[in-house]
Amino acid sequence: MNEKSDPPPQTTKEQRRLSGSRYLKLNRLPTLQEVLDRRTRPPLDLFCFYIFLQRESAEDALDFWLDVQQHENMCKAYFKDLKKSGRSIEDEWPEFANYARVNGSHFSPLLSLSSQPNSPNPANLNQGFGNQQQQHDFSPRSQQGEFDHGQHSPIIGRERRDTESHGNQPRSNTFSPTPTRSSTLNELGVQTINDGKPQNKDRPSMTPSGKMSLRGKFGSSSTPKQKAPVVISRDRAIEKQALLDGAERIYLRYLLPGAEREIYLPPSLRIHNFPISNDNTGDISPLIPDLYHQQKVYIFKALEQDAFPRFLRAKAFGNLTPLGSFVRLIAGLICLWGGFVLAFSLIFLDWKPRLTRLWTILPFIFATNLLLSSYYSLSPLLALFNRSETTPFKLIKVKEPYVKKLLTIRALWIELVCISITAILVIIFTVVPGHRL
Repeated sequence: MNEKSDPPPQTTKEQRRLSGSRYLKLNRLPTLQEVLDRRTRPPLDLFCFYIFLQRESAEDALDFWLDVQQHENMCKAYFKDLKKSGRSIEDEWPEFANYARVNGSHFSPLLSLSSQPNSPNPANLNQGFGNQQQQHDFSPRSQQGEFDHGQHSPIIGRERRDTESHGNQPRSNTFSPTPTRSSTLNELGVQTINDGKPQNKDRPSMTPSGKMSLRGKFGSSSTPKQKAPVVISRDRAIEKQALLDGAERIYLRYLLPGAEREIYLPPSLRIHNFPISNDNTGDISPLIPDLYHQQKVYIFKALEQDAFPRFLRAKAFGNLTPLGSFVRLIAGLICLWGGFVLAFSLIFLDWKPRLTRLWTILPFIFATNLLLSSYYSLSPLLALFNRSETTPFKLIKVKEPYVKKLLTIRALWIELVCISITAILVIIFTVVPGHRL
C-alpha cells in the first residue's frame, strides 16, 4: 500500500493570503484598539504609531501598555495551563482564588470561581477591584548584589516622594500597624498613605494643565527603545514565578519613582512599593495578575484622547514628517524667490518676445507644490507612488486602501490649487508691459 504523502508546501501566494487575513477591511479610520491588536496596515499600523510617539518622546507609554498586555497574556496562559492539566486555581494559588472570589478579577471567566453574594461584578474592573480594602506587606524582595538596603532601596516610599525628604534613616520593610501612618492597598490595587483620613480617589486623572499626560518624569530616555515582543515564546507551562518576575520588571522599568523610563500616572494610580506577599509566608501576592490593570486602562485612555487623534491626522491625511515638511518649506521659499527674480528680470529687461516669460511657470509650479505640501504635510508626488514618510526621508508603502483613497483625493485637491495659483502668477507676470531700466 502506498503511504500517504505529505501535503505540498504552501506557495508564496497562499502564505501571503493567509498572513493578510488578520487585517481588517475598513471603510473608515481604525480605532486605537484595532491598531494595538495589529490588525491594521501601514501607515496606520502599530509600527508607525510607535514611530510617531517616539518622535514626541512619549513612546514609554506605549511600551508600558504593551508590556502590561504581555504580562496579562502570560497570566491567561498560566490559568489555561492549569485548566489543561486538570488542576484548580484553589489548589495552586489559593490566595489569588480567594482574592478574585471576594474582590473580582478580569481573569475570573478563566477561573470558574464560585462567587460570594457580596463579590463585585468582574466587568466593572475599570472602576476598581471592589469596595473591600486589604492590607498588604509591600516590602521588596532582597536583590543581593544589585541594591542596598535603606535609602538605596529600589522601592521608594510615598513619604520621600511627596515631602522630598532625604533623611538618612532607612525605610522599614515591615508593615507598620500605627493608625496615623499606615500603608494600605485601596480597591484599585494601588498603595496609598493614610494620615488618619481617607484619600480622595475621585481626583481626575489629569495633569495640572487639564490634559492627560503621556510623558514621564524625564521626558525622554537615553536608552534604546524597543517594542514588546508580539509572541510569548515558551516551551513549557508558565509558572507563578515567571508572573512575578514579569510584574517586577514592569514596576522597576516604568513605575518605580525616579526610574529612567518612568511614566506619568495620577496620584491615585501610583504604586510606590512592589507587592510580594499577602503576609510573611513568602507566597506570591494575589495582586500580581491584576496589579497594573488600572494603569493600563489609564494609559489606553490617554493615548486614545491625545496622541492617537493626532496620529490619525498625521498619517491618514498626510504623508510627511515635521522635518520633511520644514525642508519643503525652505525649498519652496527658495523656488518662489527664484520665480519672482526671473519674472521681474524679464519685465525690467523688456525681454522679447513676451511669451518668453512663460518660463516662469517652472519655478512657480515647484514653489506652490513645495509650499502647499509643507502646509498640509502631504506630498502629491509621494501620494502618486503610494508612499509615506515614517522617519525623515525614509518611506514606507501605503497599504491601507482607505488611507490611499484619502491621500489621493487630498493630493488631487492640492495639485488643483497649485495649478490655479501658478496660472494666476504666470498670467500676471506675462501680461504686464515690459520696461527696460
